[in-house]
Amino acid sequence: MDKQQQTCTAFAGERRIASGMLDTVALAVKRASDANPDHTILIFDDRTGKQVEFDLRGSDADILARLDDPILEEARRPGRPKLGVTAREITLLPRHWEWLQQQPGGASVTLRKLVDAARVNDGGREIRRQAQEAADRVMMVLAGNQPHYEDTARALYAGNYQRFIELTEGWPQDVRDHIRQLAEPVFDWPDQV
Repeated sequence: MDKQQQTCTAFAGERRIASGMLDTVALAVKRASDANPDHTILIFDDRTGKQVEFDLRGSDADILARLDDPILEEARRPGRPKLGVTAREITLLPRHWEWLQQQPGGASVTLRKLVDAARVNDGGREIRRQAQEAADRVMMVLAGNQPHYEDTARALYAGNYQRFIELTEGWPQDVRDHIRQLAEPVFDWPDQV
């Protein structure tokens, strides 16, 4: 995902201190950290639920400049980085390589078309799975000690909306609301309601 569109959410304990684009959250985290240097602040990528960190040294301009720096490791990879194309190794059987070589445009074009078609035809399963994983990651960190945590995780993966809502009702409001927001795509399917 483009860093310009990436969103995240920061928590100081059970209190949400910022949510939004990386630059907005980074500066809010800087201010909160300066105001309370002893507080631990956790920042989560809204798409993946993984924790992220910001280098908060220097001025606001310094912090924002570091957000835009390309990762050197990615810049060194083969491919066409300016187009967003990265080269990675895949392993196929000889018959697969033969079939790919016979396709118009070659192996790379054919593989991209196959992946795009699979993404379109998966009926939203991939979006649902990613939302489950993101909500679960954040839930484990922020609510792992909350009542009914394990039952809530089971309800999340079972797609049981009503049970999920009931079990999270008594949780701290900011934590509960954020986890529910991350989990929305899990329950946004006609067969799950």
